[in-house]
Amino acid sequence: MSNPLKKLAGQTAIYGVSSIVGRFLNYLLTPFWTRVFFPEQFGVITELYAYVAFLVVFLTYGMETTFFKFVNRKNADKTSVFSTVLFSIVTTSVTFIAVCFAFNQSLADWLMYPEHTEYILWFAIIVGLDAISAIPLAKLRQENKAIKFVAVNFTNVLVNIGLNLFFLLYCKDVYDSGSNNFLVDTFYNPLIGVGYVFISNLIASSVKFIVLTPEMATARLMFDKLVYKSMIPYTIPLLFVGLAGNINETLDRIIFKHLLIDDFGRKATLSQLGIYGANYKLSIIITMFIQAYKYAAEPFFFNQEKEKGSKKMFADIMTYFVIVLCALFLVVVFYLDLFKYFMHESYWLGLEVVPILLLANICFGIFTNLSIWYKLSSKTGFGALISIFGAIITIVMNLILIPLYGYMGCAWATLICYFSMMVVSYKLGQKHYPIPYNLKKSALYIGLALGLYFVYTQVEIAYGINFVVSTLLLLVYLMGVYIIEQKKIFQQ
Repeated sequence: MSNPLKKLAGQTAIYGVSSIVGRFLNYLLTPFWTRVFFPEQFGVITELYAYVAFLVVFLTYGMETTFFKFVNRKNADKTSVFSTVLFSIVTTSVTFIAVCFAFNQSLADWLMYPEHTEYILWFAIIVGLDAISAIPLAKLRQENKAIKFVAVNFTNVLVNIGLNLFFLLYCKDVYDSGSNNFLVDTFYNPLIGVGYVFISNLIASSVKFIVLTPEMATARLMFDKLVYKSMIPYTIPLLFVGLAGNINETLDRIIFKHLLIDDFGRKATLSQLGIYGANYKLSIIITMFIQAYKYAAEPFFFNQEKEKGSKKMFADIMTYFVIVLCALFLVVVFYLDLFKYFMHESYWLGLEVVPILLLANICFGIFTNLSIWYKLSSKTGFGALISIFGAIITIVMNLILIPLYGYMGCAWATLICYFSMMVVSYKLGQKHYPIPYNLKKSALYIGLALGLYFVYTQVEIAYGINFVVSTLLLLVYLMGVYIIEQKKIFQQ
């Protein structure tokens, strides 16, 4: 493996510690929450965090990628670029928080939580602080300060987990037992319920913001209008890419309640949403890897763009990427009987969505890797068009499938969307920024993984299944990869 590839693998591993381990620790809250809250209460968490994901993208409006692009330009004043981007994000985030505070009751009524205007206030601050924090975090990535990046994110995760355990385990248990002490009397109110999940997040986001203030302090008190003006044509399409991408990822959970509440009632609909949201977490194992990879890969691709043989290297990276995605898919589906204990048994009804969502995330991961073509070629408008195309598919499929199949419709709509975007992005990329991807090899690995999964399902139906068989099938995949890659491995 060449040095640049080793560097990317190393950076991905470091970011993976932050992203995968950090998210895993956060996801350990899911089994905790599913035991503390009923499915309809978990449905509230699922719905509101879908809005958070959408709003953070809206408030960062592609400025992270724009920062990478402009800071790597020849003779770029890096401090000026950082200062301008940070000033822009701070201004829009503060404005957003002010608007939410001014119209909190109207927003709460629209979300069908009229008695909880405090949710609006808490989430406005959470989203605003997270949007601002994204820029100094991007600066750490650009400067290859992966260790500090990891430390900041771990701090955020540990504070969030610690406060959840404090409020919903310690305080709740003490209160429910009929005991009293100063901490419980001061900090715990049983009527807040799921609100403690949001309060913990608010405090954690505030701590992250404070920890990042030294990075933000390196910015100059300036706003370069010329630099910003040149950024706009690049970043605006990325805003649409991000928004459309989040529609693809979160729209099902946002509109689910509105499509089914008249047929099933509020409690039953939120219960279904909670079941879907808990099972959705199992499919995010692939997404966690994609996020860790993206943290390292995006600045890496920009830095390597002008190097000789870079396109061939990008193609090789795609092959390795697909190998890992397929391996993760098989690990989850083969050991789903273990992973299901990630949540309370009252949520197991929704396990059937997991393989579909895993396949959807494989398509999403490939699309994410493919999307580098329009970023490197500065043709971000194509990225916006692809994402809008995907968003239209998501909207139409969810409107059709959710009323018919409930949360299973959500899963199929997600798969259809990401598969379509993957195909379209590849076709356009080969026309405007051709990279010699080895389609046959990638298709072979995906086909091998799906074939082994089919064998697994047939064995399970006919004879039942055990972990020995699952492990043997996983080893077959790994052996297949070794045989296919053997010649290349020995050459390196």
